[in-house]
Amino acid sequence: MTKRLDGRVAVITGAGSGIGLATAKRFAAEGAKVVCVDLDEERGAKAANEVGGLFIQADVTDEAAVEAMYQQAVDHYGSLDIAFNNAGISPPDDDSILTTGLEAWKRVQEVNLTSVYLCCKYAIGHMQRQGKGSIINTASFVAVMGAATSQISYSASKGGVLAMSRELGVQFAREGIRVNALCPGPVNTPLLQELFAKDPERAARRLVHIPLGRFAEPEEIAAAVAFLASDDSSFMTANTFLVDGGISGAYVTPE
Repeated sequence: MTKRLDGRVAVITGAGSGIGLATAKRFAAEGAKVVCVDLDEERGAKAANEVGGLFIQADVTDEAAVEAMYQQAVDHYGSLDIAFNNAGISPPDDDSILTTGLEAWKRVQEVNLTSVYLCCKYAIGHMQRQGKGSIINTASFVAVMGAATSQISYSASKGGVLAMSRELGVQFAREGIRVNALCPGPVNTPLLQELFAKDPERAARRLVHIPLGRFAEPEEIAAAVAFLASDDSSFMTANTFLVDGGISGAYVTPE
């Protein structure tokens, strides 16, 4: 594997499982020094050990914790070159707007959108001092499409991540800081497995719309993140980077 990220320092939130864990492994394989951030101490520490990186336990909805985690990463490794703001939730009580309560709405917004705002806010300061950096924010294909099997707060939060990433990508482009929104399709992660185990019919309804006929594997999404983190994407910023198996381009799928 090429060492496109050799010597660069990457902070990954939600690094304990799914896309975050796969990306930690991919970044390390490409030569990066990886900081694994997770609320779950056991999973986060295990991920950091697997990639020879640093584990930081943090609640990414806590402003002081977010500021401190980036400072700790810089103090430990000397720079902040890549921020993959990936932590998120998709709880079962986030459903149709008709049934989703305000508390469920607020909780998803805090974890999925406010955390990305905080992570960008405090990552950008370090990157400004360096004059360069790549930020990748995990949005979703639902940020550009509508679903009748709604998760209203999740969809709205990811739309917010997409719009914020676009604006930051434009605002800080001439300071050498690139900000892109990663928009995965459904990924075979514990989060998705848990959601669909509770509602197989919902899973079947979604799978039929994917032209490739399957969910993505976390490693496939990690490869896209590595591209956005590397100089191979040096002319890309404020981008909606869809890795969705063709969902957003499909009118009908193959039989």
